[in-house]
Amino acid sequence: MNRKHAWLAAALLLAGAALPALAHHSFAVFFDDKRSVSVTGVVEEFQFRNPHGLIRLKVKDEEGREQVWKAETNSPSIMERRGWKRDTIKPGETITVEGWPARDGSNYLRMRAARRADGTLIGRVAAAETVEEQK
Repeated sequence: MNRKHAWLAAALLLAGAALPALAHHSFAVFFDDKRSVSVTGVVEEFQFRNPHGLIRLKVKDEEGREQVWKAETNSPSIMERRGWKRDTIKPGETITVEGWPARDGSNYLRMRAARRADGTLIGRVAAAETVEEQK
């Protein structure tokens, strides 16, 4: 194999290795950005970790049955810039999480915003959101 082919093979190998990371960060693959969902429940767990945080909520459906919902957040560094800390929410606290639902219909969403039981916004939403929503 000559030098040109070796470089081409190395470039293709590196490009191929990056595809899983690209797929991992493809929002549209996992979440439906044309729909919105809001769930209110009791925090079971808050994982403030990379690459994405996770909030696990106990939610009651219309018939009073308990369900577990998971809300994926941004990374801790982004969350910190939006006013969140490791202890911003605690197990036992009732919150409402708003976001984009999972495409597969599971009880999973990508969080856009969260509010305390009194309606107070937790942290700040992304700069792309309106100022009205940050009140």
